[in-house]
Amino acid sequence: MNSTPGLAPAVLTRWWRDHLGGEPATALAGGLRASLIAGGKSNLTYRVGDGSRTWVVRRPPLGHVLATAHDMGREHRVMSALAPTPVPVPATYALCEDTSVLGATFYVMADVEGTPYRTAAELGALGAGRTRAIADRMVDVLADLHRVDPASVGLDDFGRVEGFLPRQVRRWRQQMESSRTRDLPAARELADRLAAGADAAAALGSAGIVHGDYRLDNLLVDARDEVAAVLDWEMATLGDTLTDVALLVLYNRLATLAPGLVADAASAPGFPGEEEILERYATATGRDLAGLGFHLGLASYKLAAILEGIHYRYLHGQTVGAGFDRVGEVVEPLLLAGLDALSARRA
Repeated sequence: MNSTPGLAPAVLTRWWRDHLGGEPATALAGGLRASLIAGGKSNLTYRVGDGSRTWVVRRPPLGHVLATAHDMGREHRVMSALAPTPVPVPATYALCEDTSVLGATFYVMADVEGTPYRTAAELGALGAGRTRAIADRMVDVLADLHRVDPASVGLDDFGRVEGFLPRQVRRWRQQMESSRTRDLPAARELADRLAAGADAAAALGSAGIVHGDYRLDNLLVDARDEVAAVLDWEMATLGDTLTDVALLVLYNRLATLAPGLVADAASAPGFPGEEEILERYATATGRDLAGLGFHLGLASYKLAAILEGIHYRYLHGQTVGAGFDRVGEVVEPLLLAGLDALSARRA
């Protein structure tokens, strides 16, 4: 058996046989083998198999982490709850909260076949027609998620809707201040304006289940160009669903503003423009997007705080790999874009 950091296959096999019944427990005579799935910079995702079938195990990163930022129980709960809805999620088989097994809480889910399209080159190979169809389905699935009544799937206590936007502003302001490596006047101005406008923006929003990091490369797309599964629910909660819409728009903008730093799938031929995406979402949900300017400002501040944190780690020699030297260049343009968004009714 392979020894994989964060997952001991022999230990997992023993737990598997004792706790999983039905489909995942079949044919374990040879034990489980595991490999770390490439991609992802937060929670660890492994493909495990017994030689004939494969499943996926997900656990927090190694070392000291904040439990609230890597809550496996929340991921497992939201995916399990959404299983009977139109939102495609992997089947979940078990949650293990006994940290003596792998050193952290983990869960087991189905290994869904599909492609997480990330680059314009990957989509370009499919042609403009298929690219458009995939992007349209991405929007449709987000609309499906936001139409789910949390209470109907047992998620009415999954988060606090009241005060969601002010809490988001405070959270990301704290993150920015703890990571800031330089004087960023635009960060202070944007945070102040967001704090001042959060209550008014909340009155225009719509509450529901928020994914928290919805974008094309967090979806698995099957051979029919259908969304087979939505992944990476670690930031899911109840809150203002327009935060998902704004973050999706901002990611697509960054495809051209910061090529190479984020996925550039939105620049592929056939990928719909921003207004087309917003119109499709609004038509599907019946929601007014007039207040999206605030949410774009918040999304810009959130991503700027995340990138400033990466820049901080780069300066302190705590990053591994190429491309981190350019991350700091994007922070100030993001903050200025956020200020511009706040000045527009719908930026």
